[in-house]
Amino acid sequence: MLLAAQFFTMDQHRAEEAAKDGDGYLKGIAIDAVIFGFHENQLKVLLIEYKRTGLFALPGGFIKETENINNAAMRVVSERTGLDNIFLDQFHVFGDYSRFDPKPFIKVMAASGYTPPDDHWLLKRFISVGYYALVDFTKAKPTPAIIFDSCDWYDLTNIPALIQDHGQIVSKALDALRANLDHRLIGFNLLPQDFTMGELQQLYETILGKKLLRPAFQRKMLSLGILERVAKKWTGGAHRAPYLYRFAPEAVNIV
Repeated sequence: MLLAAQFFTMDQHRAEEAAKDGDGYLKGIAIDAVIFGFHENQLKVLLIEYKRTGLFALPGGFIKETENINNAAMRVVSERTGLDNIFLDQFHVFGDYSRFDPKPFIKVMAASGYTPPDDHWLLKRFISVGYYALVDFTKAKPTPAIIFDSCDWYDLTNIPALIQDHGQIVSKALDALRANLDHRLIGFNLLPQDFTMGELQQLYETILGKKLLRPAFQRKMLSLGILERVAKKWTGGAHRAPYLYRFAPEAVNIV
């Protein structure tokens, strides 16, 4: 759960979130977004740091009473990345009682000069619907809200300690991304229109975190029926030029 700029802001829906009773929002349910960023064989995750607290968390937010949950998730992700039309996947609901801990949010509010009453809606138990996305982090513009010190990309091997169960959420999102990569690959739009098998393999290796055997990888990708061979890539050298591929139109239309 995220206390996303609820305090001292003129934005209408943020001001509504700050209200003691949370009128206009679904109570007890939040969205946490694991936004993975890929570029040139690097895989990162977007995290926020609350001002004057040293607390790190995933981007997240709440669902308006008149809002579709997927639209709410897209709004949350767009606010933090500056990107629209992002491919989002809902992957898990986090509802263990053990995740309930209002202390970090009391600390966040206090750092913004606000002492919440004990019955403030944001201090009650929430379940969280997890979404993940994979974007080109060079195209995103991480945008902190007013109560954040920062909104930045972190290497997956160097993630700071996160509040509540957000570390578990990142881990489960990564598992889901890896398990669904074959079926979600096209929607992520991370490759140029025409690409080599080597470029596709580098993308897979970065996300999976391991090296793959080239012959086996090529056989697997061709067997999926989502690629069509276009031509050979002009290299200008004496070495054998690799073939170029693109996603087959019928596969693109399914996404």
